[in-house]
Amino acid sequence: MRAGRLTANTMTSGAKRIHHPLVGDLDLSYETMELSADTGLTMTIYTADADSPASQALNLLGSWTATPDPADIARLGDEASSR
Repeated sequence: MRAGRLTANTMTSGAKRIHHPLVGDLDLSYETMELSADTGLTMTIYTADADSPASQALNLLGSWTATPDPADIARLGDEASSR
């Protein structure tokens, strides 16, 4: 095996219902893979069926952005200019 290459040793899949407090129940499919890069390292990927209520809810959540606090922007600008 080449250094840095990840391979999946075992994989499980299924369906899961997750409740989000703002958009309600999300019916998602998932796949969990055990990765050989480190003992106990796993990766789980959740997906929603296209055009499903869960997909629409995830798109809604993904469209929200936080409005930056002007004080934080000023502080970050000050830190950058002092470097």
